[in-house]
Amino acid sequence: MRQFTLRLRPLLRALLMPAAIAAVIILAGCDGAPITSNRHMQPLSERILAELKAKKMEKESPILIRIFKEEDELEVWKQDDSGRFALLRTYPICRWSGELGPKIKTGDRQAPEGFYTITPGLLNPNSSHYLSINTGFPNAYDRANGRTGAFLMVHGGCSSAGCYAMTDEQIAEIYALARESFFGGQTSFQLQAYPFRMTPLNMARHRNSPHIAFWKMIKEGYDHFEVTHLEPRVGVCEKRYIFETESRDSFSPDDRCPGHGLPDGIVTPVAVVN
Repeated sequence: MRQFTLRLRPLLRALLMPAAIAAVIILAGCDGAPITSNRHMQPLSERILAELKAKKMEKESPILIRIFKEEDELEVWKQDDSGRFALLRTYPICRWSGELGPKIKTGDRQAPEGFYTITPGLLNPNSSHYLSINTGFPNAYDRANGRTGAFLMVHGGCSSAGCYAMTDEQIAEIYALARESFFGGQTSFQLQAYPFRMTPLNMARHRNSPHIAFWKMIKEGYDHFEVTHLEPRVGVCEKRYIFETESRDSFSPDDRCPGHGLPDGIVTPVAVVN
């Protein structure tokens, strides 16, 4: 099966390349101009390829991104040959705007917090900030709670107005890792944005924040990933995030939540956040 998958990858790349480029051309509405460079197709460096090999990761294996505001860090995790995610690289965030806490409304200059689904169409090759990846804000949770805003990115340029700004060199590498995962067959990847590393000490330190209820809620997804190194299944019901529910029924973010989990720990997804 592994050999068949490896033989299939060049075909997948050939098939997905036009679709991926078409999708990012559509998204380039941020600038509204045609693609004028090939910066979005920069290959991964020999250094990162060697690092992938050393960590037993395929360059086209699935990725997951975690962001921590207080620590000013963006992590790229990649699936290794165990089938679980392992940390590939931690990048210092050049700049993010606002304060600790989720984005609420247009103009508050807050960088979003929560769980976001990144598809090929959210990669912007023609960003005015070198390259960018749209976070997908607002997602189902944000919309259910009346939160507004748009075009909140992880981008280059090291300046931010509600975004997570990286250096151009950093975003080029992050963008290439995302692109290669799509070429490898990953249809979307998860971006988890947190106010800080959600340790008991940090939660206690911020216990008087008006956002503590929200943070306790998203900590469930954080804890799941910390323990399993598997992408948590995320849904929305009763206007809140829900993780690893046993229900197979489809419902809207306003519907009542089903029971959580199964005694043996086997769980199935609910409504996907997007």
